[in-house]
Amino acid sequence: MMRNQFSILFLFFLSVLSAQKNDTAKGLKNNTVQKVFKYTNPITRDSILSMRDYMINKVGDKWYATGTSNPVWTGPNPGVKLLVSDDMIHWKFHSYLIDASKLPEDCPYNGRFWAPEIHFIQNKYWLTVNSGKVTKEDPKGMSKHSIWLFSADKITGPYKLVNGPLTNQYNNDATLFEDDNGDTYLYCSGNGLFQAKIDLKSGKLTTPIHKFLDKKEPGYPEWMVGGIEGPFVIKKEEVYFMFFSTWTRGYEVGLLKSKSPMGPWELVSCEPIFGTRKKGYRPELAVSGGYDNLQFTDTHDPYQETGHNALFEGPDGNLWTSCHYFMDEKRPYPYSQTFQPWEKFPQMGIEPVHYADGKFYINSPTWTEQTVPLKK
Repeated sequence: MMRNQFSILFLFFLSVLSAQKNDTAKGLKNNTVQKVFKYTNPITRDSILSMRDYMINKVGDKWYATGTSNPVWTGPNPGVKLLVSDDMIHWKFHSYLIDASKLPEDCPYNGRFWAPEIHFIQNKYWLTVNSGKVTKEDPKGMSKHSIWLFSADKITGPYKLVNGPLTNQYNNDATLFEDDNGDTYLYCSGNGLFQAKIDLKSGKLTTPIHKFLDKKEPGYPEWMVGGIEGPFVIKKEEVYFMFFSTWTRGYEVGLLKSKSPMGPWELVSCEPIFGTRKKGYRPELAVSGGYDNLQFTDTHDPYQETGHNALFEGPDGNLWTSCHYFMDEKRPYPYSQTFQPWEKFPQMGIEPVHYADGKFYINSPTWTEQTVPLKK
């Protein structure tokens, strides 16, 4: 009896092994085993790596990120940081592209270094930096805050100043775009959105800087009236798309389109295509700006800010968006009300970008583990 039971078990074991072997062979033959990329926002969870306005570039098999270093609002910050990652998940400090502690006393751009961006155009890396001159009379450098252009042969630098300031007025959040014919354009913010053509080699604007969209533009929706900033331009199917951010109800991303890189621009959607909104966001600004009585519903997420985005090549080879994700201290149930130290600072957030029917789409900001298939 024992021998028969043993024989049955042995035969059963052999059948299981055979089935597993056949399944493995079928999987290899049909290439059904597919790698995936898993991520959970915020990607960074570190007060030292914390930045606002993240912009990511993929170079070779690495990703590099820059952004606005802390402190943001209270005066000079340490400069322009560069982070690096091998997998888009684990990030580390690489270097300072501009180290404020090493700038001479008479440096005209020793302010707060807001929203730096790096663009690879004409076989060079171009760094736009927004800053001004800090003085005793102007400790935040706002009266001279404008755009400075640097270039380098490698994304890691060293970067040399090409020209600046590029405009003779307050401008911020500069970005660059190269068209198919090699023409290059500068877009920026400053109580609205501005545009101009630029010659990168000289760093000089070849057309006057022109304000083409005001935050209180007649006929435009009320979610823009607090402020619009952070433009980023991409071309798709002969249409120019401009992503921009607004901080009226939270930090949301709107989308414009045009048949020309210099406009006219029009909204793709009457509502933001991405972001978070909370009624308690920056209440003092809402009151002073007169838009504290706007009617809207809070998004059900743990964030108070998810904006100032830029696009980059993600781990699946497709377009992704990057921006800063800032936790909401009054986040709704079921999120923990106990803050971790890193949650008091903006952190990196990423999401896939989709294009269909002549529009770009970004799913709502996520906070749980996400899985994205990688290309075979």
